[in-house]
Amino acid sequence: MEQSQSGSMADRTVLITGSTAGIGKATAVGLATMGARVLIIGRDRVRTENTASEILAIGGGPVELFVADMSLQAEVRRLAGEVLQRHARIDVLINNVGGYWNTRHVTPDGLEHTFALNHLAPFLLTNLLLESLKQSAAGRVVTVSSNAQAMGRIDFDDLQGERSYSGARAYNQSKLANVLFTYELARRLQTTSVTANAVHPGLVSTAFGAGDPGRAQRLFVPVLRPFMKSPAQGAATSIHLASAPDLDQMTGRYFAKSKPTRSSKRSYDTLVAARLWEVSADLVGLTAPAANA
Repeated sequence: MEQSQSGSMADRTVLITGSTAGIGKATAVGLATMGARVLIIGRDRVRTENTASEILAIGGGPVELFVADMSLQAEVRRLAGEVLQRHARIDVLINNVGGYWNTRHVTPDGLEHTFALNHLAPFLLTNLLLESLKQSAAGRVVTVSSNAQAMGRIDFDDLQGERSYSGARAYNQSKLANVLFTYELARRLQTTSVTANAVHPGLVSTAFGAGDPGRAQRLFVPVLRPFMKSPAQGAATSIHLASAPDLDQMTGRYFAKSKPTRSSKRSYDTLVAARLWEVSADLVGLTAPAANA
């Protein structure tokens, strides 16, 4: 992390999804040690409690834990409700949760798992927490994408992979959706104090995708692992975007190695972004355009 460019996070409340392992956990640790009140989210209560204890043991700021399966819309709504009961103001939301499945899985909501967790969960949670983010003098939404977005394409005729499914294709699409969502959110929030940016963390050595890996992952990850970033290195850009004081006005950008860079040509298609927003709002049951300021 570039400490010289990052500010103190004392009195700042940060919510991080997928924060019991890998990049998310490293992000929570990093921001907590900078003084932030960290709200950590995990699926498993024991792992989430253990993560909270670890952060407190290293002298981190206040930690609160919430348990939710982010692939389920009812759980996302419950989570948002519980957070809002405790906190009228959220300063930073880091949409970190994500996954990869080589075979097609359907959630109880009837949605393809990759699309539901990687895109619809952050889309819904962000919209539900927007009013609390607007209470911050400089609210920030940071969404973790990947350079896989460069290989992604939004297939509106088969968003959920019902006709033809590929784990890689579903993942790439979801990561492009993260960037399109970020840019559209930034446009909708341009008259507010809330910024929205996306992150490429780099190739990081975690257990990501280990539950249902594709052939390429099985073959190449063991070979590449010695050259991958550590979770702490992978978290550096998310931490920078959450904490750097000079980024209060920076919005609608894609960051890698803590610097803004260009994302794929498809990610700048405003018509696709607007259509994806409307389709996503319909899939999660948002009746009002919550992000319109």
